[in-house]
Amino acid sequence: MRLNHITAEIIDRLQFPGSAYNVNCALKTLRRMLHLAKKQWGLISLVPEIRLAQEHGRSLRLDAESEHKLLLAINQLEHWKPYQQKLMKDLIILIRDTGMRNKKELFRMRIEDIDFTHRTVFIPDSKTPTGRRFVPISERVREILLLRCEGEREGWLFPARRSKAGHLTTVDKLFREARKKAGLPEKLVLYCGRHDFGTELLGRTGNLALVMRVMGQKSLKAAMAYQHPELEQVRLV
Repeated sequence: MRLNHITAEIIDRLQFPGSAYNVNCALKTLRRMLHLAKKQWGLISLVPEIRLAQEHGRSLRLDAESEHKLLLAINQLEHWKPYQQKLMKDLIILIRDTGMRNKKELFRMRIEDIDFTHRTVFIPDSKTPTGRRFVPISERVREILLLRCEGEREGWLFPARRSKAGHLTTVDKLFREARKKAGLPEKLVLYCGRHDFGTELLGRTGNLALVMRVMGQKSLKAAMAYQHPELEQVRLV
């Protein structure tokens, strides 16, 4: 459509696949285009009102119990190839122990950014400017990284020949199959491991500033979206 033909009524009737977050990403892009059309290009005189969809944050955590069930389920998926089983197990442990964003950070990890001496991983690029940071690694993560590097000093940690990017971009299909086998809810996704990391880290350290720095968050609002305190703690208090 021509920009000057787009009205609020037409925008309200638009339908997009996916979650409310995906819908809002599309609507925000459209809103940005219309503001440019008015202020910079002078193509329209009025920007129609765009109402965003209501978003609900993730309520599930990929916690220790879910990890245990998933790892057992993966062992039972005998039609999977060994490298697929190893990949899925490694990713589940890595995201729980590092809190990395899976697609923006974990899948893009490079060998040369791993410092085994100081036990950190450097993330040079991420979703936000604060995402550029050092992430400490646990002992089991260190063991996984050593095996995956196999003596190499550079290159993608998760290379993918079929991907134009050269690295892993998705494991959604594999995770769904493992989740179903484990009998876990459909709303549980790999990214929920980042939520568990944030909750556990704040619960054990009580230091929100530290949590935000390690997770690459720039606002308190964003940080609190990753907090899922146990109700049992409230009962005890």
